[in-house]
Amino acid sequence: MKKYWLPALLLFVFESVAISCWLAMDNIFYLFNFSYIGCSVAIGVFLYIKNYKNARRVAQLLVGLYMLIYIGFIGNENMQIEGFWYYLFIGVFDAATIHYAVAKIFGPLIFGRGWCGFACWTAMILDFLPYKTTQQPRKRIGWIRYITFAASLIFVVLLFLVGATNMERIMFWAFLIGNIAYYLVGIILAYVFKDNRAFCKYICPVTVFLKPMSYFSLLRIKCDKTKCIDCGRCKKVCPMDVDITDNSRKRKNATECILCFECVKNCPKGAL
Repeated sequence: MKKYWLPALLLFVFESVAISCWLAMDNIFYLFNFSYIGCSVAIGVFLYIKNYKNARRVAQLLVGLYMLIYIGFIGNENMQIEGFWYYLFIGVFDAATIHYAVAKIFGPLIFGRGWCGFACWTAMILDFLPYKTTQQPRKRIGWIRYITFAASLIFVVLLFLVGATNMERIMFWAFLIGNIAYYLVGIILAYVFKDNRAFCKYICPVTVFLKPMSYFSLLRIKCDKTKCIDCGRCKKVCPMDVDITDNSRKRKNATECILCFECVKNCPKGAL
């Protein structure tokens, strides 16, 4: 049973959050919400351990579709970054603010950028595209993410400054239009750069939160140097161009690892 410690740990963390939020806010929705997400991610990791080919895709679809369709479109909650700013500014510790706190601000201290690999509804679609591994050298345009990050903040600030009415409706339309824009830009970049994860590397504003915290992540893929034969296969299959053979936290693209385990699956010596 030792090999199942990771899904058990993830389930424990999410259940702890679920129960804490339920009791603190006296709203049973949070018990269901985080229990569902925790179970979905744990199932994905469990299936991976059982060598199911599409294990991660199962978790992506379970969580991504739930967040996008049920929470977003049906529940009218803007779960994009502008929704986080909006609820933060009005002082509401609700769906978007809790989601960001758990998955993208403090959670990465435990599971790094596992959100990007197992739950993101944008990457859920992009990972269906044909360029699963990088076909071209990484571009030095990661600074664009800071522009999109700032733009989301400025957009919400301006809405408050001009005294916009019916803000909830505006946030819903921002969620709808924002997701369409993300998918279009992500798909275009994937084909231009021949890289499914180009959007994640260069555009996604959420990585501004994820990257600093993931540097200190508890869960990390490490290399057993006594087994590694320097074949380079792990670097070839990594969708985020991480030098996973370097165990230092300062390794190349260290905060880009999305815990997709492609390197682990493809290592011929089981060194990862």
